Amino acid sequence: MTILNVLKDAESLQTVGQMVTGLAPEAELLSFENGLPALAAAREKEIDVAVLETELPELNGLDLGQYLQELYPLVNLIYLSENTDRSFDAMRQHASGYLLSPPSQALMKRELEDLRHPAVQKKQRRVFAQTFGNFELFVDGKPVAFKYSRTKELVAVLVNNRGAQTTNGEIIACLWEDDGDPDKKASYLSNLRQDLQNTFTRLRLNGIILKQRGSLAIAADRIECDLYDWLANKGDSKYHYLGDYMNQYSWPEYMHAELDEISYAMEE
Repeated sequence: MTILNVLKDAESLQTVGQMVTGLAPEAELLSFENGLPALAAAREKEIDVAVLETELPELNGLDLGQYLQELYPLVNLIYLSENTDRSFDAMRQHASGYLLSPPSQALMKRELEDLRHPAVQKKQRRVFAQTFGNFELFVDGKPVAFKYSRTKELVAVLVNNRGAQTTNGEIIACLWEDDGDPDKKASYLSNLRQDLQNTFTRLRLNGIILKQRGSLAIAADRIECDLYDWLANKGDSKYHYLGDYMNQYSWPEYMHAELDEISYAMEE
């Protein structure tokens, strides 16, 4: 579990941070005195619980909480304030808790033990990538509809590469092989990347695709995938490889062969 702790006063930040660490020693704590760097950190790492002061410099706590909810719909927001003036705003956000500052250890303990979105609920990943048979991407149990059919194939390439950063050139080589003008394909890929971003933003899936300059990767630890589970658990996996892998595409032939070898070895 990752807890984001954002308070404008350094002494309070340290005090609350020590309190939270004592109550949740297994959690990773990220502490900031300003909302903007806290938001930047949240874009790089999924946040489970955010302890936010309502009044912060540059970006106030309620606005930061809203941005966090856009990134992670199941984030638990616990607000700290010197008064109850913003409690209604917090309630409208469906915050997990609202405490007066300075919070007592007993009240903070109660909030951390009674989260709006418990950890067991958050383990149920929203995204499922089906690779055995035909490739399909599901969000909340429904197939994702992209503007371009090639966008789904782009996701398939990233899933096939299991979290490794994949360059634009490698993606183009998979999607089009040697077909056509490379410059035109690069332009088309830009459209696919934009379609991917727009679709995932609409579905509130920020953080599933990891971007670097000229490359993309899937956040493998944030999705459920039959391939990943089978490779990790083999015969104990709840998924079964029966010789079919991303059947509608020709480029995964090397992975297909690797899966066949693993399957044959398991049968011996």
